[in-house]
This record gives sequence, C-alpha cells and structure tokens, in this order.
Amino acid sequence: MLDVNIEGRKFTAADGATLHAVGQLKFKLAAASFTCIVGPSGCGKTTTLRMILGLDQEFAGHVQLSGKGTVAAVFQEPRLLPWRTVEQNVRLALPAEQAQANLDDLFTELGLSDMRNFFPAELSLGLARRAALARAFALQPQLLVLDEPFVSLDDITAERLRRLLMKLWHARPTTALMVTHNLHEAALLADRIIVFSDRPAIIIESIDIEQPQAERHAKDIDAVVLRLRGVIQQNPEE
Repeated sequence: MLDVNIEGRKFTAADGATLHAVGQLKFKLAAASFTCIVGPSGCGKTTTLRMILGLDQEFAGHVQLSGKGTVAAVFQEPRLLPWRTVEQNVRLALPAEQAQANLDDLFTELGLSDMRNFFPAELSLGLARRAALARAFALQPQLLVLDEPFVSLDDITAERLRRLLMKLWHARPTTALMVTHNLHEAALLADRIIVFSDRPAIIIESIDIEQPQAERHAKDIDAVVLRLRGVIQQNPEE
C-alpha cells in the first residue's frame, strides 16, 4: 500500500557542515498493517516520517501511496487549536462533504463524549492525546502516521492509550506507521517492527510478529523486547 524508497537525506548546518540524517531506506507497508519504527534518538525517524507525509521533499528517492486515500498524522504534541472546542478541533480537518459526519461512536470509543465542548486548556494531556487520535481517525485515513503520540505521559496513562489505540485500530482498520522509542510499545502494537541504525539511518532489522495483538501476553511482549534489545546491541553504531 505504501512504497518507501529513500536514497538519502542530507541537511546543511548553520556552520556550513553537511549532516547526513538518513541513509538508504527501502520498505513497503501492506494495507491494514501496523508497523513501528524504533531506533536511537536523533537517528532520523521523525525525518523519515516527514518525508513520507510530504512535509520534506528535499530527498533523493520516492514515496508512493497507492490509491487516493487520505493520510492522517498524530504528532508528539496534540496540536489542538486553543480557541476551538474538542469537537471543533476534530472536525476541522474533515473535507467539506464530511463536515457534518456523525462522530458519536468515535467520541464514545475514545471516552470523549462528555468533553466535546471542552477547550484544550480544560483537558489533561492524556485527554488531549485522545482528541488528537479522534481528529486522525475521523478522517477515515488510508494511512495513519504516528510520531511518538504517547511520549511524556505517565506510564499508566500511556499504557491505557496504547490499549485504546489498539482497540480503535481494530474497529477502524487502516495502515499505520508509528515511530516510538518505547520497545514495549512497539512489541504491543505492531505486527512488524523496523529497527533503524544510528544516523544516518539505515534498516538493520525488520521483525514480523505473527501473533495477533489481542493474543499477546506479557511474556510474549517481553520476548519481542528482548529480541529487539539484542538487535540493537549487536549494531556497532549503537
């Protein structure tokens, strides 16, 4: 469904030096799959997402999305407009023909039914993240891109939102690509995990997880995390 063939991405620093952020990356995503990208800080994960989203087009190679479906993104910050209510923020991204779509079920699934008329300043960070997920899923996207959407949350809230995302994704299937530093998060959510090297990022391992998300127990998740740590430790750049 998504074909990524990036030959490299370089930046020019303020002092004129060249920063080689991303090396050669080649991977494809199947429709309705959930893929996580993990790797060290600063290796080029977010840069890769920006190229996939079309926010950065100054790179060699190509990114091709089949069909003409919608692409939605959830970033590290909720990015809600403070002068609009939760519902107004969610509907803001909808195309004109869907502007009056019934979102009752979506708000119910995300536990936001009683907060539709709240402003972002009245929400906890966890609830703001739920509103950001609602905005993305309201689009019924063909591709959903997530850049560490649960970063900076406490462990209990983050785990609750991971489970909520998993439930939401099963109810509203889409092709998902998520960047995370959290190996547990990747092992819980993904059916495929791509491991990046240090900068410039290349793929050092691609791990397929055949066991369905709902059937994974703590020991299964721990086994995947252990495998990921082994891959990372064997990479000489880590």
